[in-house]
Amino acid sequence: MQQRVLVMLGVSCALFTARIAYGHVTVASGPAIANTTQVVTFQIAHGCPGATAADPNLDTVALTIDIPAGVTTVRAIPSAFGRPSVRKDTAGAVVAVTWTKSDGDALAADDDFYTVQLRLKTPDLPFAQIYLPAHQSCKRADGSLTTVDWIALPGDTTHEPAAALTIVPARLPGWNTYTIGPTTHVLDMTPFFQDAQIVWRDRAAYSFNPVIAAAIAVTSGVTTLSGGVHPDDVIWVKY
Repeated sequence: MQQRVLVMLGVSCALFTARIAYGHVTVASGPAIANTTQVVTFQIAHGCPGATAADPNLDTVALTIDIPAGVTTVRAIPSAFGRPSVRKDTAGAVVAVTWTKSDGDALAADDDFYTVQLRLKTPDLPFAQIYLPAHQSCKRADGSLTTVDWIALPGDTTHEPAAALTIVPARLPGWNTYTIGPTTHVLDMTPFFQDAQIVWRDRAAYSFNPVIAAAIAVTSGVTTLSGGVHPDDVIWVKY
């Protein structure tokens, strides 16, 4: 039964790796490897809304990213906004990074697309998502500032959503095996496995690729892996 699906995996096919941005300040660099130092890229999709319908979106002139506990060895990277500044706690850990345009660099309208980057070490939390709140400031022609706070965690419907960083375990090309942690429940497989060809748990399989998912559904002796994976599950993942 597995042979039929595995034969299909040997055929050259396009895998779907598109990311969906749910907010205006989001992580653009994709999933990050757990307990590893790497560069994470944030994108600012557009500026702040104008005061009225006739008032166009305003250019972004500053962005602050809050650093959650567990994220360490943060290094700020210069961007189109120039050199960033960092704020530290009493122990010397970076708790926020701010990029700010000079007055002469502010645009009259929301015409540019911006990215900023941080080099950081992720916590050892595979199959989890961590959230990095952001504060986006824009300036009007009269010099007044407006700020949009992207700070909402899941379940908060009163604020704009914080940037989510998906944490995955280290992997090699081909087959990898993982044991899900004792307190980890992965209900939505997509953020963690959309770049995988196939995920197996016992005789159940999952794939974000619709061609492979369709093959799973018609393969005798195989069921579609639904309901996610949970503590102590052993899974096999092919990248």
